[in-house]
Amino acid sequence: MPPPGPWIDSHCHLDAPEFDADRAEVLARARAAGVGRLVLPAVRARDFDGVRRLAHEEGLAYALGLHPLVLDEAGDDDLDQLAEALQRHRDDPRLVAVGEIGLDHFVSADDSRFDRARQERFYLAQLRLARNAGLPVILHVRRSADALLAGLARFDVTGGIAHAFNGSDPQARRFVERGFRLGFGGAMTFERALRIRALAAAVPDETPVLETDAPDIPPWWLYMKADARAAGAPQRRNEPAELPRIAATLAALRGWSIDETAARTSANVLAALPRLAATAAEGHDL
Repeated sequence: MPPPGPWIDSHCHLDAPEFDADRAEVLARARAAGVGRLVLPAVRARDFDGVRRLAHEEGLAYALGLHPLVLDEAGDDDLDQLAEALQRHRDDPRLVAVGEIGLDHFVSADDSRFDRARQERFYLAQLRLARNAGLPVILHVRRSADALLAGLARFDVTGGIAHAFNGSDPQARRFVERGFRLGFGGAMTFERALRIRALAAAVPDETPVLETDAPDIPPWWLYMKADARAAGAPQRRNEPAELPRIAATLAALRGWSIDETAARTSANVLAALPRLAATAAEGHDL
């Protein structure tokens, strides 16, 4: 049934190398599916210029940040680069947030990215930069909601998006109280994802936003099971054109029509990212 739209993909890594061969076609499919705006969060300092350039070339929005799972290859100079980029582009209307930043407490102890103290240090430093820049944040949340909330309270950062949210009801309420919207994407489409689906159904109307996290977090119709992958079948790539079909799951869970789902989730993204709303008002859509 979907589209209509327009839809907003609030979290898409369109700069990822998985899209290098056919990025123009991916965007064409997104447009055809009614996905009118995309937000591109950076994950590494070396990606900052490329993400910004792609956003300007294609009429998109972007965020700048250092992802907690790439900090094993980052140093303090990366934080300096982020601070410099935020200052240099402070008047760029397409720069809508600091992100993707956060904490990942899911990775195992033998993983080089497990260093929680390092993650915490970079997270708090980036919250300070976001507060100083007057920008919302796009948060990576994996088994780390309480620690993320503690940081937000410490630096009095209010507003943004908790990406791919999978916390508890009380944690969801605390994010909402701080002015955050919660991101729901491909994981929500799996019937076994009971907690995510319950949250998606129950949070206040002003809370859910839609995202693909493309090329990652595929919905169930793209997901290849482990035995299929072991037999040589490649994992099918997620892309922003999948957003309307993902939205149909949210609509069913909440009892919304497709039109209402598009309108409400788009309004929620624009409330979370005020610069995106201003850019849209000026007619600079995809």
